[in-house]
Order: sequence, then structure tokens, then C-alpha cells
Amino acid sequence: MKKILVIGSLNVDMVVKVPHMPAAGETILAGNMELVPGGKGANQAYAAGRLGARVTMFGAVGSDSYADIEKNSLAAAGVDTSRLLVREGKSTGLAWITVNAAGDNSIVVIPGANATVTEQDIVDNEALLRDCDILLCQLEIPLKTVVYAAKRAKELGKTVILDPAPVPQEFPEELFSYIDIIKPNETEAAQLLGASINGYEEASDKLRAKGVKNVLITLGPKGAYINSETEGKHLMPVRQVPVVDTTAAGDSFTAALAVRLAAGSSVVQAVRYANEVAAIVVTRKGAQTSIPSADEVPFDN
Repeated sequence: MKKILVIGSLNVDMVVKVPHMPAAGETILAGNMELVPGGKGANQAYAAGRLGARVTMFGAVGSDSYADIEKNSLAAAGVDTSRLLVREGKSTGLAWITVNAAGDNSIVVIPGANATVTEQDIVDNEALLRDCDILLCQLEIPLKTVVYAAKRAKELGKTVILDPAPVPQEFPEELFSYIDIIKPNETEAAQLLGASINGYEEASDKLRAKGVKNVLITLGPKGAYINSETEGKHLMPVRQVPVVDTTAAGDSFTAALAVRLAAGSSVVQAVRYANEVAAIVVTRKGAQTSIPSADEVPFDN
């Protein structure tokens, strides 16, 4: 199997279950708070490891006990954490997550050490880019760093996958030209285009027009839509399941996509697998704790 490099964020999630999302000025009572390893980058690396990939996580943590929570969780999934940067005097990233009775979530992120990952860090660790086959990025570390990493990976002939979340107010047009696969949800697709869009099909066409070879728009319970340069357009349904918590569904989908591509699957096959993984994740609570192993995912290419 090809090697996956994840460059991105590591956060410890502070998860609270609430009866409903609080309105402005409202105080509500909740149950216990759980500390759960997370962060979009770490979630995707963890999921890829759990699903059997050869994966390395690159990013930054603080010199605190939260860093150990992240490292230990990733290591348990078989992820190489030996190249993680430790920032003295900085905290590991934190995320406050509220989950309502319907399984929907609201997230506030404190970047901490994630905000310190620079272009120079990528230069200093270019061996990681040279050694990987697939680069997987998100947008919870500085945008300039992601652009540089994607550009250098493309120059080195690697496959670049971007999960464009959270979408910045000004998305650099340059970045589109370095992306082989972009995976927004419907809201993120509209934000990337900076305009009102008449449905996911139009959004995918416009993203393709910006130079992205493969656009995958996730549609929640409706599945995912593919607009691919080589494999055409497909609406891929997802198995309907009772939803408990959607926290890591998107990250797991992205990771599963990368895992199947690393194993030689087509984009369509990889999305079918990613849908199945996400369907399992939403039936469980938590972020990394909800992600299945490869053996738990029924799949036939």
C-alpha cells in the first residue's frame, strides 16, 4: 500500500452532551465533560491508521499533558508520530464540542501549537513529502503553510487531497491548481466559491473549472457527489443508520478515501468505501473513539 502523509492539526476535544444547542444568552445544564483526542488532521491520520494504511502525522503540539493524549491515541492506531513538533511554552490545540440530542455538533477551536506550523517547518521536513505517495491536508493550520506543502507535493509528483475546512474568508486561488481531490460539504463548497450556488452539481462544475481534477461533495445522509475528470459524475448514496454523533464523520470519510486510493481503488470505489466508514462513525459517539478498524467495514470493490 502507498504511504499517506497527513499535515494538519492536533486538538484535544472537550466534549459535552447537551439537550439542545444554546441560543445567544442562554445557559443550559449538561452532563460530564469528556477529553477526547481529536483535531481534523489527527482524526484523519488516526482513521487512516485504523483502516490499515501506512500513515505519518506531521504537525505541532504543546509541551503539556494534552500532547501525550494525542500521541498515545495516534500511536495506538499505528500512526507514525516521530516527526511531530513540540512547541515549548505553547498549549496543544483544544476544541470545545457540544453535541445535541439529534447528534449534531457545534465546535469552537483554540489553535494553540497548530498556529505555529510554518512553511519553514515543511522545508525542514521535506523528506516526509518525498517519502509519501499521498498528501492529505485540512485548514486548521496556517493557510500559507498548507499552500506551500501542497505546491511542493505537487512538484514532487504526489497526489494531493484537501479537506477544505474550516473555509477561510479568502481562499487562495493558487491552491486549487495544486489539488488532485477536494472534499467539501455543501456549505463549504458554496463558501469556497464565494457566491450563492444552485445545488451541489453547479458547485462541483465551478470547482472543476478552477483546476481541481476531482471534486467530492459530501451530502450528509444523501451520500456524496463525485465530479471527476476521469471517472465522470456520480451521486453515491450512503447506507441509512441511526445517528448518534456526527463529530468525526467528515474526517473519517476523507481518511477512508485516501486509504482506498492508496490501495489502488478508483475514485468511485474509494467514495463507496468512505461512505460506508462514515455510516459507521455516526452511530458512535466521540471523534477518534468512533472510528472503526478495517475489519469492521463491510466492503467489496
